[in-house]
Amino acid sequence: MKNLLSICMVAMMLLQGMNLRADEGMWLVNMLNRITMAEMSEMGLNLTAEEIYDINNASLKDAIVRLNGGSCTGEVISSQGLVLTNHHCAYDAIQGFSSTANDYLTDGFFALEKNEEKHIEDFVISFLVRIDDVTARMLENVTPDMDEETRNATIGEARAALMEEMNADGSKELQLKSFYYDNEFYMFEYKTYEDIRLVAAPPESVGKYGGDTDNWMWPRHTGDFSMLRIYADENNEPSEYSETNIPYTPKRHLRVSMDGVSEGDFTMIMGFPGSTDRFLSSWGVEQALSLYNPSVVDVRDLKLTTMKKHMDADPAVRIQYAAKYAQTANYWKYYIGQSKGLKRLNIQSQKAELEARFTDWVNADASRQEEYSEALDLIQAYYAETDASVKGKVYALEAGLIGADITLFGFRFYRMAAGLFSEAPEEVAATQEAMGDFADNFFREYDQATDRDLFVNLMTKFAQDIDPAYHPSFFATVNGKYKGDFNRFADKMYAKSVLVDAERCAAFIANPSQKVLDKDLAVISSNSALQTYIAGMQNPSEAKFERGYRLFVKGLREMDSHQAIAPDANSTMRLTFGAVAPYKAADAVHYDFITTANGVLEKKDNSNPEFVVPDQLDELIRTKDFGDFANEDGELVVCFIHGTDITGGNSGSPVLDANGDLIGLAFDGNWEAMSGDIAFEHELQRTISVDVGYIMWILDKFAGADNLLAEIEFVKGLR
Repeated sequence: MKNLLSICMVAMMLLQGMNLRADEGMWLVNMLNRITMAEMSEMGLNLTAEEIYDINNASLKDAIVRLNGGSCTGEVISSQGLVLTNHHCAYDAIQGFSSTANDYLTDGFFALEKNEEKHIEDFVISFLVRIDDVTARMLENVTPDMDEETRNATIGEARAALMEEMNADGSKELQLKSFYYDNEFYMFEYKTYEDIRLVAAPPESVGKYGGDTDNWMWPRHTGDFSMLRIYADENNEPSEYSETNIPYTPKRHLRVSMDGVSEGDFTMIMGFPGSTDRFLSSWGVEQALSLYNPSVVDVRDLKLTTMKKHMDADPAVRIQYAAKYAQTANYWKYYIGQSKGLKRLNIQSQKAELEARFTDWVNADASRQEEYSEALDLIQAYYAETDASVKGKVYALEAGLIGADITLFGFRFYRMAAGLFSEAPEEVAATQEAMGDFADNFFREYDQATDRDLFVNLMTKFAQDIDPAYHPSFFATVNGKYKGDFNRFADKMYAKSVLVDAERCAAFIANPSQKVLDKDLAVISSNSALQTYIAGMQNPSEAKFERGYRLFVKGLREMDSHQAIAPDANSTMRLTFGAVAPYKAADAVHYDFITTANGVLEKKDNSNPEFVVPDQLDELIRTKDFGDFANEDGELVVCFIHGTDITGGNSGSPVLDANGDLIGLAFDGNWEAMSGDIAFEHELQRTISVDVGYIMWILDKFAGADNLLAEIEFVKGLR
């Protein structure tokens, strides 16, 4: 009897371990019935596939929104168009409204009346209307014997014909996306709203608590949230900003659950993950580890050091460059973590084992040999032929094109300026207005001294580290006329260019000259950097990459046809699911599945900008003034982890319970599984989410935003 009990206990433990493993897969929401519904239902989901995605009736998809074309995700949480997303997703907007007099980054912002909400320029929110599988139409004239150029041209013709057919009057917003390396194609229809207003943002001491130190790390104590509102015209349709617009009425909004989370709870995330590379080959992993990742880290490290020097010296510059610094730091740390994860988990060997199994499978059948035998050879050849140029390509982007502000601004300015030299007065006037607005936005977040240091430091590094064969053409001028000294070149460029000074730029727009523009050193540098980057992207080996991976992925899906394999993320709506679960990070290191407000005070260090805790927040936590938001132990949960798939673009995605109610807000992955975009790690992979109770507590106790709480539909006792 004792042995039987022991066997049962072990079986239960193994079963529990299997259920709490992270579940790989970012599934297209229109595929759920065919792929994942049975598994999700077995784990506890109480919804049907139609309640998640339906094109005829309101469903969960109608409450999930894409921000700015896919940079982040958000969700509608009230009948008045209130949208919840991450603090870092609205960071640019918060910074844009901030000044040394009104520092919303430091102090936070909460609109207690709708007339206090702030319109965000150049910010859009899109709803997914429907998804259509158009694979058969896209590939109907494609044959296996086509070379890549012919195949791509044939697909291009099919794309044009299909877009014309499905959007004859031009009234629809359509995107056609390829999946599984051009083996499948889907058409996505969206509806985009452009009158978006900032409603609420906690101070950085809440929304960015832990800063770069805690980024990608668990345990986490970050209240990474902000709130926006969608405004529409009187017919609930998209409209440009107008004071007469009214809050949008959604087809569906999410309810907020007050039940909290327990270990083993079912969770799912719906959002717009940006990019994964799960089919990357062993040769691709090697190139990432030895060339690509260290190059990105090296350049961004110098960029961060340069910006921080100026930000620390001037509070105004700190505000101007806060978003740029955060964006740069995010993927600087990401690539450090990804490389460590790839090495620690021996991903290259795992990929090689898969390739060996694929080779054996291909060689076991003559028809497979005919179709797939060249796949891995093409992939290997591509990486062998591109190893020499990878570092130069990274530098062309990271140091040349987006390193200093002036290079990115310069080529965009030059491209827009074509309209200044038109013969049509109305076109000139329209271009002048557009360029004036563009320049005003640029100079609001520009400091010439910071930019000059970035330009000199990054271009000097580019010249020193990279083979001259991959240098921008203007380097020859620097070498010849300025003795290779970018400081001397910068002295002249920043003294004379119309692009580095707001007044000179405005004067040029008012009285443009093609000759002045063509001789401007900033324009020359920008266009040269752009051409270098474009040249790096136009690789003659690209056809080998495209054909090799297309055949490899097609073959993998055929070889492992018994299992569903999710397509790589590509900024389209996906669903991922898994259980709330702790994990073992390393030998003798075990992490719980929640953090509490106690940890905020444990990390507190008001001498460190990343771990400042305001007096008000400190008092609320110390006195345990948690109200209805405390858990059954009387503690306030801040964040939790769960075994779902996540990548960039998922930021701000809703974490939903088995009933489709909101329990959290996804904002990060964990450090130990940073290789997850390339190889999912079932035992280690976790999504880090802020608990919705903590968000509501901040609104209630910290901000006193009763107006926002009154909009939200709370549910309890449904778990």
